[in-house]
Amino acid sequence: MVEAAAALVYVVEDDPEVARLVSLALRDFGFACETFGDGAGVLRRLQMEQPDLCIVDLGLPDMDGMELVREIARRCSCGVLVLTGRGHTVDRVMALEGGGDDYVVKPFEPRELVARVRSILRRRGAVAPGTAPLQRRHARFAGWSLDCAANLLRAPDGTETLLGTAETQVLRAFLERPHQILTREQLMGARDLSPLDRSIDVRISRLRRKLEGDAQNPKIIKTVYGAGYMLAAAVEWT
Repeated sequence: MVEAAAALVYVVEDDPEVARLVSLALRDFGFACETFGDGAGVLRRLQMEQPDLCIVDLGLPDMDGMELVREIARRCSCGVLVLTGRGHTVDRVMALEGGGDDYVVKPFEPRELVARVRSILRRRGAVAPGTAPLQRRHARFAGWSLDCAANLLRAPDGTETLLGTAETQVLRAFLERPHQILTREQLMGARDLSPLDRSIDVRISRLRRKLEGDAQNPKIIKTVYGAGYMLAAAVEWT
């Protein structure tokens, strides 16, 4: 059985001690975590991988934190928690209206911060460590539909195909994060995958033969050279 991947949180904080405190608290409660000392670093990272949530300090050295909150909200669908020393009501209102989901003023209690992170992820439908996952079963995309519980893929013309468990796992990973670049490790649900392991390429090739009109020129599952793969379709869950 493949374990669910830990929710990924980006911490954007230029104070190394605060960044360390936040990341330690998150990892203690089962989250995956990456830290960034400025806005430019996290924006570059967003081009490669998108997290489930970003924790953003407003006092960054290279750009205004409010601007970064708006830019993150524009670029991806992750949650945003603002963590700052600014306690003024006008800052709180601007951050929340600009795309933030919650606002925490320093100094803070680490366990309360983790509770707020979990609350945001629950509202957004992501799976936080220590919480029960939402049971989303049916997904519709590009005229196709997938019944995740039955491994049943239905074509736009109504033709049904029973997928193998491995193929369903990969397709569901795409459907959970449409329009995002996913690495081979993310699609396999494994870390430190050997560069010689071609299992994911075989699975994607099989999916393309089922989904694409021309598997050599795919329109739904696209290759992003040097980075991974991406599902280029809107997804609706029921």
